Amino acid sequence: MSTSKNGALLGISDLHVGFAENRAAVETLRPRTDADWLVVAGDVAERLDTFTWALTLLKERFSTVIWAPGNHELWTLPEEPELRGEERYRELVRICRGLGVVTPEDPYPVWRGAGGPATVVPLFLLYDYSFRPRDSTAAEALRLALEQGIVCRDEFLLHPEPYPSREAWCRARVRETELRLDALDPGLPTVLVNHYPLLREPTLILRHQAFAQWCGTELTADWHLRYRAAVVAYGHLHVPVTSWHDGVRFEEVSLGYPRERRPHHLKGRLLRQLLPAPRPEWA
Repeated sequence: MSTSKNGALLGISDLHVGFAENRAAVETLRPRTDADWLVVAGDVAERLDTFTWALTLLKERFSTVIWAPGNHELWTLPEEPELRGEERYRELVRICRGLGVVTPEDPYPVWRGAGGPATVVPLFLLYDYSFRPRDSTAAEALRLALEQGIVCRDEFLLHPEPYPSREAWCRARVRETELRLDALDPGLPTVLVNHYPLLREPTLILRHQAFAQWCGTELTADWHLRYRAAVVAYGHLHVPVTSWHDGVRFEEVSLGYPRERRPHHLKGRLLRQLLPAPRPEWA
């Protein structure tokens, strides 16, 4: 990982610190310089106490930590039944603000280190099942996935209240976020940070294509161009890779489950560099 005296903007997601192996891995994360910032693109933990533990640790080490929620943080588990849907999300935001962690509800910070300046935009958008076979309805795609034995646990644990569905919540978040992004300084590029990929193409790497319907929305397919992205960071797929779309660099930054450790993870390279643009051999 290249760094400079101006630090680096680093990214990681899918920490899943409920696993002892992942908790130990997160305990090793440290900045290379005092100027490094860390972007966390969701799926820190399912439980509020482990979520708080992980972000407390990271905020103690990195000068700035920026969080975008994943689906696992939004799950309502049997042992925490009192928080569902939007109310749970607001509680996660409250915890982050108490720690000094930037959320999608806060003013977007501007990275002024190496590779900047760029506005860092944490997004909370969810998905609307539009990453499904193009000739199928949402109901047909879900039925096909169930027949294949593939179903995201969100169907049972991620509640959309007060919205009538996860699709409706997603569309409301997209509309609300577009208003904020349209008001950004057009002279600055952005770093877009979302738990899910902003367009369908990255999901083509999935072994089970039926799972793609839980991986984003077609409503954001042009955001990397529309909002001048210097780089897009995302997770959720558990396939850390660099890809290019319309000349824009996309970084899947996930740690993933212990059984999914990649060679660069085993070598201790858990963080991916977003800015400045890393040397080509990083990917």
